[in-house]
Amino acid sequence: MNAKRVSLELGSGGRLMREFIAGRILTSFGNPVLGELGDAALLPGGLAFTTDSYVVDPLFFPGGDIGRLAVNGTVNDLVVSGAAPRFLSLGLILEEGLEEATLDKVLRSIVRAARRADVTVVTGDTKVVPKGRGDKVYINTAGVGDAVGRPAPGRIRRGDKLILTGPLGDHSLAVLSARGDFGLRTKARSDCAPLLFLLPLWKRGALWMRDVTRGGLATVLSELAERLPHPLLVEETRIPLSRAVRGASEILGIDPLYMACEGKAVVVAPAGRAAELVRRMRRDPLGRRAAVIGEVQDAVGKPGELLLATASGGLRRLEPLTSELLPRIC
Repeated sequence: MNAKRVSLELGSGGRLMREFIAGRILTSFGNPVLGELGDAALLPGGLAFTTDSYVVDPLFFPGGDIGRLAVNGTVNDLVVSGAAPRFLSLGLILEEGLEEATLDKVLRSIVRAARRADVTVVTGDTKVVPKGRGDKVYINTAGVGDAVGRPAPGRIRRGDKLILTGPLGDHSLAVLSARGDFGLRTKARSDCAPLLFLLPLWKRGALWMRDVTRGGLATVLSELAERLPHPLLVEETRIPLSRAVRGASEILGIDPLYMACEGKAVVVAPAGRAAELVRRMRRDPLGRRAAVIGEVQDAVGKPGELLLATASGGLRRLEPLTSELLPRIC
């Protein structure tokens, strides 16, 4: 009998990762805080704490690099959890033989990204592994922030609106094109950026947020739908896409709903507050294409389902990502 082994799909952000977390992590370390499975843990004393690791390949891609990604990814996990980011840790795992010029370039990027996000790197660690036992640079960051709000999925009601802060998929496409695997030429740039402009929305009625990273929008909203007594309906024609992503997805047969972003989020707002929140998002350059893309409802579908109203007029049930779309995307 062959022993089971870890596969790339485990890191996809989709169904297999969720099953791994539920079956191995929660059963080993389960507690009420961990059991929330949020992007950050909300701790006593008004603190939020998160951690993430970054193994993106290649290290540098249009619009970003592993250093910028590490800072913004951790900052955004705090923001969508209702916390204002303050401090970061920085863990570096370096492969023997890495050029010091490459490391310096990554470190400079971390400095710039931390300054832009108004966070301070206050602790860290560095390890070196033998040549061939790593891939140049891996980074782990942890973040601490002050809670300014709290996600409240239990307060989501029928009629509440789903708001997307901007176009999907540009990060996935930028990394894919940088790899050169398909000989694809594109002007796509990663959307890697800090989502600090969303913080005031916690005081303006936002009920829930999640940044759209691994697994894409469909996976993020599927996870939310499973927690609700109502289905979610997303309208395909309302989902903003860049011209580059639209064209590449048609050529490669990749569904943009499963492509990763690193500077976009989906927000749930009460029906009466949605228009105001969209207006506020659009005041910031990072949210200028924000749009209501769907709603919580029960006219179609069953509780726990995520449905897509397609451009052709039909309905399609969306499931969480089940296989690795693009490995090492973050």
